Amino acid sequence: MPSGQVRRRNARVLLAVIRLANGTLGLVAPELLIGRIEPGHPPGASAIYAFRLFGVRTVFLGAELLVRRDAELQRALRQGVVIHASDVATSTLLGVRHQTSPRTSAMLAAISTVNVLLAVAALEPNR
Repeated sequence: MPSGQVRRRNARVLLAVIRLANGTLGLVAPELLIGRIEPGHPPGASAIYAFRLFGVRTVFLGAELLVRRDAELQRALRQGVVIHASDVATSTLLGVRHQTSPRTSAMLAAISTVNVLLAVAALEPNR
């Protein structure tokens, strides 16, 4: 397998693993994720609900990267770029509006930026 294909496959699988891990945590342990965003604050019911919804979405997005092929996979990766870029924008906006701490905002933006880069790295050229 040529090195470009290996790099794209590795980026896709790593992004899938990240999505599956974060999605599963969002479903089964939302308090853990919320605690990383707002340490010292007990999570409210609406935050737990939102993280579980986020978890379901993220598990499906991760699984999609492992089962889709060809054009469907490329479509999922292009959508992933937009999804994760919107996560970067949201986390940045939360920090700018002082709705999260600068540290939390930077951490969330960094995680989502890595996901954007992995989605871009996994895309086939000229598709």
